[in-house]
Amino acid sequence: MADWKSKAREHVSEVNALIPKEWLIPGTIPSADDQRDVTGYIRQFLTAREIDITEVDAASIVANIASGAWKAKEVTEAFCHRAALAHQLVHCLHEIFFEAAIADAERLDDYFEKKGKTLGPLHGLPVSLKDQFHVKGVESTMGYVGWLGTFQGKKDTGKDKVFESEMVRELRELGAVLYVKTSLPQTLISGETFNNFIGYTNNPHNRHLAAGGSSGGEGALIALRGSPVGFGTDIAGSVRMPASANGIYTIKPSANRLPISDLATSMDGQNTIMASIGPLATSIPAMRLVFRSLLAAKPWLYDPQVVELPYRDELELETRELAKGQLVFGIMEHDGVVTPHPPVARAIEIVRSAIEKLGHKAVKWSPPAHIRAVEILVNALQYDGGLDVHNSFSLSGERVYPQIKGLYGEKPKDTQWTASEIAANNVRSREYQKEYLDYWNSTATITGTGRPVDAWILPAAPFTAARPGRYDYYGYTMIANVVDYTTAVIPVTVADKDVDVKNATYQAFNDIDRKVWDSYDAEIYHGAPVAVQIVGRRFEEEKILVLAEILDKAIGKTEV
Repeated sequence: MADWKSKAREHVSEVNALIPKEWLIPGTIPSADDQRDVTGYIRQFLTAREIDITEVDAASIVANIASGAWKAKEVTEAFCHRAALAHQLVHCLHEIFFEAAIADAERLDDYFEKKGKTLGPLHGLPVSLKDQFHVKGVESTMGYVGWLGTFQGKKDTGKDKVFESEMVRELRELGAVLYVKTSLPQTLISGETFNNFIGYTNNPHNRHLAAGGSSGGEGALIALRGSPVGFGTDIAGSVRMPASANGIYTIKPSANRLPISDLATSMDGQNTIMASIGPLATSIPAMRLVFRSLLAAKPWLYDPQVVELPYRDELELETRELAKGQLVFGIMEHDGVVTPHPPVARAIEIVRSAIEKLGHKAVKWSPPAHIRAVEILVNALQYDGGLDVHNSFSLSGERVYPQIKGLYGEKPKDTQWTASEIAANNVRSREYQKEYLDYWNSTATITGTGRPVDAWILPAAPFTAARPGRYDYYGYTMIANVVDYTTAVIPVTVADKDVDVKNATYQAFNDIDRKVWDSYDAEIYHGAPVAVQIVGRRFEEEKILVLAEILDKAIGKTEV
């Protein structure tokens, strides 16, 4: 067996060699101490034209291409350049296929010139992908060194060079240009992004902090405007944690709203908690654009698990009409397990103030205990005793990061869950979902509108972004996966060391609460983005995008 370190280094060198020499950052990249925030720093290496192209949102990009003002090729080249710079600053890419992307963009320009129209609603739009998506001719390692040169760890399948995931096929047909695959943590199961290829993906707003996980490369790349929109997956918060940490937007749809077939994953076949595909972007209109476009492709005809539910303009319009009257939002400041850090608590109050200034109403959200959902989800991730992930590690003998050992140990457990034990956890999940639904419906008695709460707000995490090695609690995101609710993340503010001071009267609820609280350092966290989650019922994506947009606009006018 070849040395895993050599194999990893060789692949990294091959990927980095795909960056044109003129795009390499000259000299030594400053340390995090000397240049904490690189979101503005990156602009010095770009032309004015590239900045103009890369700093508008996805909807504006497709509009400019459709009008003939921009060419797909120049847009693709600008984002390839910016993505290359982003990778050098925060280690956010696994795979680069710039040449193929530029060739695709040229074909789109030829099509537009000959036909006088765009290929589809995403014509010429660069789209980045988490390294779970299979793209023909491109490696899919998912952070495992042993997956190099294989199809998900299996050799000689014939798929490793030609196979594409269903959503990749649909994006191409819609006119999107694919150009990079982004970093993720080995196994996927972490709120930080690390593996033996890229090392650690840092937060571009504050390189002392994590970029989140498992779609951390997406979050970091989009925060640096190296992509206008990308896709990740979420089974415990994996698009919401990176969006929150990096100050961008995301929506986790209910499971099976978007096609997830033919993606690489860990623990394939576990279906107590189903993962969702969600977009991450620099704006809410960008998310609506790609969401609407993918549903227009009728993915239920190609992925048997996707529900046959087209984009509902009527639900969007109904929500906008509803917002002209009084909306009622539930507010959960604390989940009863882990206390939010001071910047996060302040963000919740900013949102509450925005809701009230709009003439809407905020009520306390007191649902069934969220710790029960955490236990259900953690159980589901351990059914096989870690056999699947350790089998992938054993292909190369590579180093397993401490964050993964904490859940899966040094080696697989001697026993796995029995069918009866899994069934019992499934029953607990079903019963919890019903109890939560009943609670939501019961809020009709306190809203004053005759309706239950329209949506509810809670922190995206107890911290703005974790310090490396200290993402110790996932409960604030896990809840939405267990009940399968639609959930969006919007940025609210940034941490301020002069304002966000520790509460001197704090008392720990438990050991994990104390551990998370002790990780807060106002100086280290200064300037980090802070976000909240907006939660709707199952399959309410159109509604939640509208409510997120309303609150996002209001927050910009609110001060607390």
